Amino acid sequence: MNIAEHRKEIDLLDAQIVKLLNERTKHVLEIGAFKLKAGEEIYAPHRELAVLQRVCRKNKGPITNASLRAVYREIMSSALSLEKSMTIAYLGPEATFTHQAAIRRFGASLRYSAQKTIADVFAEVSKNRADYGVVPVENSTEGVVTHTLDMFVDSDLKIVSQIVLPIQHCLVSKSKREKLNKLFAHPQSLAQCRGWVQNHLPHVEIIETSSNARSAQFAARQKNAAAIAGTLAAERYGLNILEADIQDNATNVTRFLVLGRQCSPPTAKDRTSVMFSITHEVGALHRALAPFRRFRLNMTKIESRPSKRKAWEYFFFVDFDGHQNHPRMAKAIAQLTTHCNFVKVLGSYPNTD
Repeated sequence: MNIAEHRKEIDLLDAQIVKLLNERTKHVLEIGAFKLKAGEEIYAPHRELAVLQRVCRKNKGPITNASLRAVYREIMSSALSLEKSMTIAYLGPEATFTHQAAIRRFGASLRYSAQKTIADVFAEVSKNRADYGVVPVENSTEGVVTHTLDMFVDSDLKIVSQIVLPIQHCLVSKSKREKLNKLFAHPQSLAQCRGWVQNHLPHVEIIETSSNARSAQFAARQKNAAAIAGTLAAERYGLNILEADIQDNATNVTRFLVLGRQCSPPTAKDRTSVMFSITHEVGALHRALAPFRRFRLNMTKIESRPSKRKAWEYFFFVDFDGHQNHPRMAKAIAQLTTHCNFVKVLGSYPNTD
């Protein structure tokens, strides 16, 4: 076949794809109508995961699974936007990694609302001004985001999904690298790139900012200035990427939580997050954790935070494999309550990414 013949075949296939996409969307809208009538959430993380896994199993190439997932992400995003006018609140400003994570999960067709603080994200969802919220909870290099954990103490919101985003820090600027004399950086981003900065930009003045997006914004306005930021921020503020992947740890990733009101049903692979407090006495934590061992539950994370209500009183945050509706899990949580002053299940959600 020559080029013209290939293009003719592509045009025919495109016509079929458009027809099938519209037929698929009609079915999605019918399902959405049933959900709205029953008072159920439109967004279903468990169903989303099943769809992505199924299409990848059917994929025989040459398109990669990653590319196929990205295509289907936008197909599902478009359908969601037609089912309901949805708003996703996230820790802003625009073009932060949290914004990038939110788009990665929900696609480009929905409305996004940047918030100044993590508390504001929780408030937007709690007050029904946003359907879901996206907040960072931990970075593989710098550790846990304590403010996010603290917000769960008084919030009724649930963790309905998680997003694990590889963090690619870039040196971005409108100037040439040899002329740089200022570097704008968020403290955590700087910490993740400190070795590279010391080796390659030892003489620049480092100015801390409130976010990667702010860093990019400042760098765009000043001569001979650069920023540590992501590709989305570079694109948003018209900056050139002078150097990509400047993070010291090649496996640098950040985990984000999606906040909502209803947890999804069990899948084949789930994670549950709980928080609890214990009495201030010898062996109290050991007794509280005993049910996890007794019921052979794999605990993947534990963090402690001051309760801020009483001196030397702490809340413990634990992640473990499984769904709270599983009988073994339910028994473990029931036994946990007998050893603790306070227990709250923060959510069960697909353990994806």
